[in-house]
Amino acid sequence: MEERLQKILAHAGFGSRRACEDLVTAGRVTVNGQVANIGSKADLQVDQIKLDGKLIKPPEAYQYIILYKPRGVLSTVSSPDPRPTVRDLVPVQGTLYPVGRLDVESEGLILLTNDGELANHLTHPRYGHEKEYRVLVARHPDEKQLSAWRHGVVMKDGYHTAPVQVDVDTNSGRGTWIRVIMKEGRKRQIRDTCRQIGLPVVSIIRVRIGSLQLGNLKPKEWRYLTPAEVKGIKALPQVKHISRSKSMYKN
Repeated sequence: MEERLQKILAHAGFGSRRACEDLVTAGRVTVNGQVANIGSKADLQVDQIKLDGKLIKPPEAYQYIILYKPRGVLSTVSSPDPRPTVRDLVPVQGTLYPVGRLDVESEGLILLTNDGELANHLTHPRYGHEKEYRVLVARHPDEKQLSAWRHGVVMKDGYHTAPVQVDVDTNSGRGTWIRVIMKEGRKRQIRDTCRQIGLPVVSIIRVRIGSLQLGNLKPKEWRYLTPAEVKGIKALPQVKHISRSKSMYKN
């Protein structure tokens, strides 16, 4: 059955439909040797569809894997950097992309999947899905610092961060564990915010994305999501999922 190319590409794991539209607009997609246009349709079972000259195969079954990314590991599939990537830690076959990247010094929950539509809805700022972190700072924060963090901080580039939920958890020697729940996620936002308000960061651990919990996983450990967990993240507000004839779940 013929479908729009951006839908076919999204099904095959190349990103959201909007991102796949950009691939078509850029002239990177061909159908039976002809450069495709927005609005073009094709049948993956009949037509030869290529992206950057590489043949697109029928999509794999969806996979959903939760990983505890340790420090020193890159949140990418591949990199010229000699340090290991999250993909190196999950020795399963198939195409998997990290959802919700963490900087190399941070650790915790990473979702790996080939479900491009779901990945886009979990990470795009306009959907506002919560992300929860445990943050260890090197001193005991005062109320002024906590209030500034909660209400938003003006960064060096002039950007004003959105309000976040910040709660003191426990003291740890001279430092303090803080629970942070936020709906946006600029690169290194927690570290930069803490630097602005005078709270040196010792450790950042992401423990939740939406309804998905890190649970008892230890660094480098991973597992397949249960059917209930997959159902839970698909049920998050405004998350629209492209149905597929088969999915892969493992406990």
